[in-house]
Amino acid sequence: MTHSANDTIAPDRTVRLLDTTLRDGEQAPGVSLTPDEKVEIARSLERAGVSVIEAGSACTGAGERQAISRVTDLELDARVTSFCRGMESDIDLALECDVDGVHIVVPASDRHIEDKVGTSHEDNLEKTAELVAYAKDHDLWVEVIGEDGSRADLDYLEELMATAVDAGADRICFADTVGHTGPERTAEAVGRLADVGPVSAHTHDDLGLGVANALAAVSAGADLVHCTVNGLGERAGNVALEEVAIALSHVYDVETLDLTELYDLAQTVSRSTGVQLPPNKAVIGENAFTHESGIHTDGTLKDDKMYEPYEPETVGRERRLALGKHTGRAGVAATLEEHGVDAADDEIAEIANRVTELGDRGRRVTDADLLAIAEDVTGDDRERVVELLDLNATSGGAVPTASVRLEVDGEERVASGTGSGPVDAAVSAVREALGSMADAELDSYHVDAVTGGTDAVVTVEVTMIRNDRSVTVARSEADITRASVEAMVDALDRLLAADQQPLAPADD
Repeated sequence: MTHSANDTIAPDRTVRLLDTTLRDGEQAPGVSLTPDEKVEIARSLERAGVSVIEAGSACTGAGERQAISRVTDLELDARVTSFCRGMESDIDLALECDVDGVHIVVPASDRHIEDKVGTSHEDNLEKTAELVAYAKDHDLWVEVIGEDGSRADLDYLEELMATAVDAGADRICFADTVGHTGPERTAEAVGRLADVGPVSAHTHDDLGLGVANALAAVSAGADLVHCTVNGLGERAGNVALEEVAIALSHVYDVETLDLTELYDLAQTVSRSTGVQLPPNKAVIGENAFTHESGIHTDGTLKDDKMYEPYEPETVGRERRLALGKHTGRAGVAATLEEHGVDAADDEIAEIANRVTELGDRGRRVTDADLLAIAEDVTGDDRERVVELLDLNATSGGAVPTASVRLEVDGEERVASGTGSGPVDAAVSAVREALGSMADAELDSYHVDAVTGGTDAVVTVEVTMIRNDRSVTVARSEADITRASVEAMVDALDRLLAADQQPLAPADD
């Protein structure tokens, strides 16, 4: 598919991605990764086919060096590197971690050379050459980053990077350290550096131009782009790996990694860092392939390319139809069909009207809401498979515990469980009561406070999957544990009823 009559990036270009989530991404406020988490993310990056993994800054401390060493011990196909300041001691510490290479950062702008480091332009050149030579003498792959390069004098930046290459650097990097510049300046700078040696681009998103600057850099000759998963990083973050990868693939037919791994990678990083994915985030946000508008839903059902630039499966996603005030009959009919509910045309019209009325009241309409409306409109009452009768949870002791009493196919079942918190303990108790047939997977779990003050009510929304069928349920309560358990039990009830299979006795 041709996207532009004047592509500036040829489809036969070789472009690779360097991921710095474990270093620059971890510098985002409130983010701190354990060695185990760094290992998990590194393995996910390897599965995706990332070429270079910057595992951290060895100079940070013993704990960081342990984490970097854990990553190097994985013997990944990706090159594993450490970030180094302009000091030989940083290179020595990186060597202790057995990394494949280092990124040596040296000041490039007058502000950084004179005010931050307090040196001269001439001494900066000399020091850069010495550092590169020292690293190469120790058999390291070396990239030199000109810090604040986007605000540097371009003649001096070119001289600095040429000095690094002459000293043996494997590549040089144009760094828009503070997200200061635009695509035109980026292309000019990178174009000049590409004549000096292999050049990389390190862009930040302070102006929302991270991807634009990365693509401008590639068009000007950069063949390696520094990214972070989900755009993590200081301030507004670094350019997002998933956005660069899909932009190069979709617009320019340049493949950098396995795109189908992007969503799982995003989820892994989100879970490890505690930074939730914004719903409207490109590629990996919840809304990226979700349709609520009646016009969009109808068009998408007729032609899945109608309102999507590429198939969700491209990046490991699935298309989703949401319910709300904008939902039309086509969306209602498709969702009912997905849940195995038959309804006549006039009934679908009435159900759609009620869904719109519910959405008009500011409610997000879940699958459970839709199915309840459908049951009322069609008169098709169903008996519950699972119902919560009683719940008790305590968290004051050393180990949070919970007990539940359920009615399952007319049989009362009681079970208890422990967990990392009262919600986790209660969910364990529910699973114990239901036994092996309750093999549903919790796909998402969201909590929102809907009122303030000491009598605050929370809404818990869960999406659960069983046998390739999913259902979303929301419940509001003053107690988060009860809201969570009620939502999960209702979701399980819907999933089990849809399968129309008798529930096996609870496991002993």
